[in-house]
Amino acid sequence: MRPIILRSNGVNPFSYACNVAFSCFAGAGLNVECLGNVMRLTADNFLASGSQLEIEAINGSQVVPLTPALAAKCGYSVESDPWGNTKLSASLLSCFIQSQGDHVFDIRLRLRLFDNKVSEEDVTEVSHTCESKHWASREILCERNFMEVPTSLHNIWKMVFYTPKEKPMILQDVIKAGYGVRTTPTRLVVRSPYNMADTYTQNVDGVQMEVLRVTTYFKRGWSVTLMDTTAACPTGGLLFTENVITWYMPRYIPTVMDKEHRILELYMGINGKRLDPAQMNAMGYTLSLTDSHIIISLPVGGPHGYYKSHALNYEYHTTYSIEPMLELLWEKGVSDTTRYKVHYPIATPPKPQPPQITDNTVAGLGFFNMLLGTFLHDVELMNITFSTGVMTLAEANVRGFNVQQHGFSNGSKAFTIQVPFSDAVVLKATIDQETTTYTLPLIFGLTILPEYTPFSHPALLEITVQDVTPPTVRGHCDDENFYVTVTYGNQGKNFNVMVGGKDLFADLYAEYSVHENATHLSMTVPFLANEVTFELAHRSSIRARLHGLLWDPVNNWHLKNFSLACSFPLTMTECFSNGTITALAVKVESASQMNPSQLTLNDPSCKPTFSNSRFAYFSFDASSCGTTRKFFDDIMMYQNEISEGGRNRIDHKDAVQPHYHMLVSCYYMLNDTQTVTFFTNPRRYEPFAETGVGKLHVGMRLAKDSSYSTFYMEEDYPVVKYLRAPLYFEVGLIQSTDPRLELVLENCWATADGDSTMSWDLIVNGCENPDDHHKTTFQPVTFEHVQYPLHTKRFEVKMFTFVKDDVVLRDQIYVNCEAVICDINQPDAICRRQCPSQNVGRNTKVRRGTAKQLRRRRISSGKIVLSSFGSEFQ
Repeated sequence: MRPIILRSNGVNPFSYACNVAFSCFAGAGLNVECLGNVMRLTADNFLASGSQLEIEAINGSQVVPLTPALAAKCGYSVESDPWGNTKLSASLLSCFIQSQGDHVFDIRLRLRLFDNKVSEEDVTEVSHTCESKHWASREILCERNFMEVPTSLHNIWKMVFYTPKEKPMILQDVIKAGYGVRTTPTRLVVRSPYNMADTYTQNVDGVQMEVLRVTTYFKRGWSVTLMDTTAACPTGGLLFTENVITWYMPRYIPTVMDKEHRILELYMGINGKRLDPAQMNAMGYTLSLTDSHIIISLPVGGPHGYYKSHALNYEYHTTYSIEPMLELLWEKGVSDTTRYKVHYPIATPPKPQPPQITDNTVAGLGFFNMLLGTFLHDVELMNITFSTGVMTLAEANVRGFNVQQHGFSNGSKAFTIQVPFSDAVVLKATIDQETTTYTLPLIFGLTILPEYTPFSHPALLEITVQDVTPPTVRGHCDDENFYVTVTYGNQGKNFNVMVGGKDLFADLYAEYSVHENATHLSMTVPFLANEVTFELAHRSSIRARLHGLLWDPVNNWHLKNFSLACSFPLTMTECFSNGTITALAVKVESASQMNPSQLTLNDPSCKPTFSNSRFAYFSFDASSCGTTRKFFDDIMMYQNEISEGGRNRIDHKDAVQPHYHMLVSCYYMLNDTQTVTFFTNPRRYEPFAETGVGKLHVGMRLAKDSSYSTFYMEEDYPVVKYLRAPLYFEVGLIQSTDPRLELVLENCWATADGDSTMSWDLIVNGCENPDDHHKTTFQPVTFEHVQYPLHTKRFEVKMFTFVKDDVVLRDQIYVNCEAVICDINQPDAICRRQCPSQNVGRNTKVRRGTAKQLRRRRISSGKIVLSSFGSEFQ
């Protein structure tokens, strides 16, 4: 059997050690009182957090653990409230109490307070003496866990129980059945736990009573004496309202009272102590009599009771408990008196107390702030379940959620938590372009001590905040490109970029040199890109506009429209001294329906030399294509018109899309050539241009393989290659759309550094170096590769380094080229040079040719380094 063990509820921790008599407990909140026929020990705040209390009775040299069954059988009752206050009640006629003539009673108890194991330091003995000289003829005691009735004593033969049927048992069987039977010098004590097999229930004036009725047979010599012993204790008679507990006790109990009885004393008390009328009135207690009942009323929440938490169906409930006492003394005849005492523990029915969520969130502070409560002191918050998982309180506080417990003066408590809007446990939804809804779903995991009964409570917090910072766009231009920077808002990159009506996907990233990081996106868009709109062709420049859109693909919101317009230099017309005139017609926004390929000069047979969807390029002689000529003093003017359909066109009446025409004029001094302006009608968006001298740009790139599909970027240099590894070079015109131009590689050579006298020829006068054992290989360029094959040249050389006497002088090379730009309609020696035959001697010196300086361009590659492991692959 296990002893009675009381567990701590985790409040008001208190611990001590004492192994002598009771006097050492004076400062420990321990108190022992003699209350009539009961000894009561109280220990305020006795149980420390996580501790247990074990009670043992000392019977001489024997120590007996008080199990719950043995306590009820022997006359002990133990209770602990949620604050750790412990009460032990013992009948003065209980087992293990030493009696001196039924007037002086000595009790000795041993208390063991321990955590996980018992140590000698935690063992304390309590001893006390009570005196009771005024016994009634019969004493009936109704405790919380047993009924007791002592009468005068003789030798016991057998006992007959009435259930109400008769059931005889010898004394040994009575003891085995769990009843307590004890003899003292003057008394027979019969004790029964509640709900025994040999007790029965009786309704007395509407009150349920449990009845113990037994006849005891005494032997004395040859005679037998019978003694009836009866106890009746209430198990019902309670009425609960919101604020009052009413206890109804029958005024007349037939099984223990005679009709001619006379009540001598009547007391009401709490926790075994009598209260006088003044005390009762101060506490709000009442005691009254009717013809049929004794009535006690108690206010719910009174100071002598306590509240307790419960979890029924995982929902929070509370009860209020109190232990009133009723004590009567009645008389039958002259000297037959009965003292009747009831200690009646009462608990109100569980009352639902749904926890309340108080949302104290202030949008401007940036975090949820809520309070959960209130709870009784025996409730603890164990964990919190978020949208991402379960966290202990320690983990939540480490995360920065500031979970705290708050105690109030009435003993209740509440919990608060603060969760930033930005944390991952918060669900975010952007409901429009300026507003965000933040949602915080929670489940609080709580437990009730000391039973550790779990329950939970959900919470859902939501707030809408106008806190969206939209993305911003800024840009600028130079002579060739638009430069656009998109700065993300506080929502990150939650949008797609559209340029000129086309989504900026991966295929445009390289073309527009797009770079991204956590806060920005930047891109460089050439003004000749297809996504650029031409607003106006003006003199020697063109005004172009880049239009873009930032849009949210999830919600289909247009977050930001942006437009950047700049003027870029562009040669529109050239007038040559030999009478050749070139003109560039541009499809502008005001003529969006114009088809450049259908434009002609005054002579409809004079069509563009080259055209695409945006440009038409004309090259004609001043004496052809319907060009007119006029003289003004020393000036001669040639004039033609670019239009749709030439002179026989039919004028359109559409005001939105007027007929396209552009006047081209060249003015010549009779003995000089000048560049002049040409223009058409002065409508705002009418295209016009000015003759000027343009610049042709040439660039060199190093391809990663023979497909020439990917190239090393500027940040990739220096490029590391093994000895004799192939190097694939591409030289080409940049941004030129003139199909009559051809780029010719005149000379290419390698140097040991960017500007060195140490060099080696790779291409000489447009041909491979005949003195090179590893000759340069030219690669074909077709329309499958580029739009204008004549604008691009590709060649392959093998990686090498400069050596002398087998010693490497440099482990790096630079490749340099001179390129000549030719007019395919006016060939010269350089543009039509034929390479010498293969039988030319290697020692033959081939002189580098020359070209007009205006058409020659020089370009160089970045640094190319010989790999230190190259020797393994020679």
